[in-house]
This record gives sequence, structure tokens and C-alpha cells, in this order.
Amino acid sequence: MSTLDFYFDFISPYAYLAALRLPALAAQCGATICYKPILFAALLDAHGTLGPAEVPAKRRYVFLDVMRKAHLLGVPLVPPPSHPFNPLLGLRVVAAAPEAAREAVVGCLFQAAWGRGEGITEAEGVRQHLDAAGFDGASLVAAAHETPAKAVVKANTDGALAAGAFGVPTMCVEGDLFWGFDSLAALEARLRGEGPDVAEALARWEHLPASAVRAKASGAR
Repeated sequence: MSTLDFYFDFISPYAYLAALRLPALAAQCGATICYKPILFAALLDAHGTLGPAEVPAKRRYVFLDVMRKAHLLGVPLVPPPSHPFNPLLGLRVVAAAPEAAREAVVGCLFQAAWGRGEGITEAEGVRQHLDAAGFDGASLVAAAHETPAKAVVKANTDGALAAGAFGVPTMCVEGDLFWGFDSLAALEARLRGEGPDVAEALARWEHLPASAVRAKASGAR
């Protein structure tokens, strides 16, 4: 049975869509999902890049793209009260949850943030979402403010960077990375043992020289 590491941040609507699809995909392929909440902003800082919501044209397109994908999937998509928003409380709640409950906690908070357009940045709102889903919301929110939960999110983020992740959602199977909701078909092929052997081509790609270098605008990242 393969282990599928799912690196996600609640700030990403694509991670919301992936979280909806992954349980069934993993079950069909005999894989186990390991839910790893990470801070997307830390990936951006580490790689010196901007997030999609920080580029106005991309921000608008991303929302349209996600709406179209949600429509095709037949799932609700409602924008949260603000975006970007601070996802740390939600991430740490997942880290504080028992491993057996994490899939349900992740689903609960993604549904609140993107399925119903309700905020997950304030402790009282998160508690209410968790209580409504059958969890002890007060205990999970309290645990999210403790050092162990914070350390898990930090360690997951460091692990994602070490694995080569630069965005969310990122799925990892035995060192092979799959980035974005659109990579789920390739991920499924990998889990079924039907993916291409990319080692030789990748080795050649990684040693290709650059013959053109684009000058960065002043202040760009």
C-alpha cells in the first residue's frame, strides 16, 4: 500500500478541490493519505515568488478557473470573506487533531472556507464549524494554540520544501511530486504503476544550459 503525502493550505481553492477528490482516488488505488498542513506563504518566501492572489490578473483568472472546475465536479464553491486570509489557525487545528480524525477535520474546514464561504480565521467560528461536524471544537482550538501543533505545521512546511514543493496542493508518493489539482490524473497513474519512467529525461532536463535569461523588473520577486 502506497502512502500519499498531501501537502495543503486552506488558502488554496485548488487544495479544496483536491481534498474532495483524493479520498476516493486513494481508496481506488489502495493508497493511504497522510494529511500534512503547511504554510503556503512560507513556500513563497523560500522560493522568492508571488502567490496567485498577489498578481491581479492571475487572481481573477484563478477564481474563474476554480469556479469552472467546481461546476464540472458538481461541488459548491463560495469565496471566503477575504482572500488571501491567514490560514494558520485552521492548519494548526488539523495538526492538533488525532490522526484518525484528520481527514474529517480537513473536510470540515475546507467546506466551511470554500464550500460555504465562511471564515476560518477566528477561533469562535472555527469552534462552531468543528462542533457542528461532531468534534470537540473548543479542545481542538485550544490545542491549536499550543507548541506541539505549531511545531507540526512548521515541520511539515520544512519537509515540503525539502521534498521540492513550491505550491499547494502538492502530493508526494515515494519522492515523486505532483503539483496542483490538474495533476490528479497523473497521480492516479503513478499509484496504479502506470506512470512514465522519467528518470533519464529528467536527468537530461536538469543539465540543460540556459541560453536566455530574463531581466527581472525592479522590486519583482
